[in-house]
Amino acid sequence: MNDMFRTGITGMLLCILVCGLLLCSCGVRKAEKEKVRDLEYTVVEDEDLPEELKEQIDLKKESHFKFTYETGEYLYIVMGYGQQETGGYNIQVKELYLSSNAVFFKTELSGPEKGKTISQSPSCPYIVVKTELVKEPVVFE
Repeated sequence: MNDMFRTGITGMLLCILVCGLLLCSCGVRKAEKEKVRDLEYTVVEDEDLPEELKEQIDLKKESHFKFTYETGEYLYIVMGYGQQETGGYNIQVKELYLSSNAVFFKTELSGPEKGKTISQSPSCPYIVVKTELVKEPVVFE
């Protein structure tokens, strides 16, 4: 009985050791911020979005969200600011560039402008940009 107990404990310790070594070997690569080049992009209107992408946005738009979507030839980068009390908001792309190991995407929400007539209904501002398909992960700033 004691031998079975020792064998079980030894097996568990060996399993923990192997798992620990595997986890340590899976290092997290830090994204390098130094710009290699700007990425050309197009802001995509709702009517030009792939249907599956529209559905994903509709499911998430009331909360802050960010994700990417790929087709065979394009990368879509999506950023949403969640539900706002009124309309009249704008989203501006501040940066979209490729570094040696990541794509950096920075946007800014502004508005509504003072003195301008705006919708008093809640809105869910978001932006979708389409760029070339790259393999690097996207870092949202």
